[in-house]
Amino acid sequence: MSEATALERSPDSTSIRRWPRYKVNIPIRVIVSRAMKASIFDGRGTSLSEGGMALFAGAELRMGDQVAVEFTPPFSLPPIRGWRPKFAIGPAYYYGVEFLAIDSAQRQCVDQLRMHLASFATIS
Repeated sequence: MSEATALERSPDSTSIRRWPRYKVNIPIRVIVSRAMKASIFDGRGTSLSEGGMALFAGAELRMGDQVAVEFTPPFSLPPIRGWRPKFAIGPAYYYGVEFLAIDSAQRQCVDQLRMHLASFATIS
């Protein structure tokens, strides 16, 4: 996956949110598991924080779907994958996902993301 094309800190990121939010434009993969079948959809991450991501994906997600998101943070390798987010349905294929770090591997992904986001604060 490629790097971000835009990155800046949102002006409202610290007023009501737990973590600073950064505007990004990064490619993502959304993996949806339903009834013994997994489907992979390409999408775009539009906003990113330690706790979650706003995204656009050409998939009709339903409450109860098992969803995972895979992406490469801007200016880094390898991709972060394997999180099982809970999500909120927005208008027309826009979704908000909260990253749930349940096990040690997922917590390690959060630590990796935290490191990348800290570096974004110095360049935005």
